[in-house]
Amino acid sequence: MNKLKSKMIIIIAIMTIITTGCNISAINTANPKDNIEENEDENQEKENDLEDSDKSEDKEDEKKDNEKEEEKQVKEIDLQKVKPNEAGQVMVLMYHSIGEPEGQFRRTPDNFRKDLKILYEKGYRPISLEDYVTGNITTEAGYTPIVLTFDDGWQDNFNLIETKNNKTKIDPDCAVAILEEFNKKHPDFPLEATFFVNMYPFGQQKYIKEKLKYIVDKGMDIGNHTINHANFSKANITKIQKELSGIVKMVNNNIDYNVNTLSLPFGERPDNKDLYKYLESGEYEGTEYKNIAILNVGWDPDKSPYHNKFNRHSIHRIRASDLEKYVQGVGMYDWMKHFETGARTKYISDGNSDIVTVPKGFEDVIDDDKIKNKNLRVYTIKK
Repeated sequence: MNKLKSKMIIIIAIMTIITTGCNISAINTANPKDNIEENEDENQEKENDLEDSDKSEDKEDEKKDNEKEEEKQVKEIDLQKVKPNEAGQVMVLMYHSIGEPEGQFRRTPDNFRKDLKILYEKGYRPISLEDYVTGNITTEAGYTPIVLTFDDGWQDNFNLIETKNNKTKIDPDCAVAILEEFNKKHPDFPLEATFFVNMYPFGQQKYIKEKLKYIVDKGMDIGNHTINHANFSKANITKIQKELSGIVKMVNNNIDYNVNTLSLPFGERPDNKDLYKYLESGEYEGTEYKNIAILNVGWDPDKSPYHNKFNRHSIHRIRASDLEKYVQGVGMYDWMKHFETGARTKYISDGNSDIVTVPKGFEDVIDDDKIKNKNLRVYTIKK
């Protein structure tokens, strides 16, 4: 009986093998050593994949680094064609009101548009006042930087028109709107300007915060013109510090912004020269100020920021007008003519903020301390 059972078991096993297509080795349990070797092979493949991925990422990072380095490298310019001269003079233009009618301290909206158009066509490009005084000039090669300034914070510098449902829109004839409109038509004419304000800038007091924020968000700047448009000729230390810190406090009560430039009302400085230092920096009731630039009421272009006689605490300005009875031969159009005839030498950019380029003969006026870590390049203009 036992023999019969054994035979039956053997027959069933053989039938199972035949019907399932299995073999004896498949039925046996796999060798643990084989499993370990297979796992090692899989791990090695994964490590190889990771190494390939790392190499790919390294190549991508290297490519990005190379691209950044290429961006830093300046495109070589034709010096004889561009004729850069970064020892030349820069016009800092002085505007006040933009409205009707035209006057000594008022430019009509149409005349302001005309000014911008002519400046653009003649190769002038705005830069910020801070970039000018710090020598961070990135103006395109062959073009001339200018600085646009507006004194007194007139409402027509930035006017809001109230519409239905308590909404507002920017007056298309105010200075801010005209600058924006021109920049949209000519993106290579940067939206750069400094508005020097008193205690209640741009009228419409309920919109002070909104206006200050808008100007700064657009990349333009706010400057100090004292609380009360003060004449500093007879001022004492306390008067100077109170007037200047007051504007810093007012602005900071509305927006987070560093007011660090000053336009002197009436162009007046203290009679006592010992007080000049308080125009540059000071403090009143816990509010500090420090001005990197101080602007006069002007009549002529100022020097290159790299010039050995450039004084960022006494910057000349030019009246932005063409009315002879007001400008008396020293307005912006007069100086543009002087530049064109060669009576004065204008600043012409080399397009590289890391290099200061001047024709031979101008290198003596360049101050090494003012160019800092920039390279000085001197070339000869071929006749």
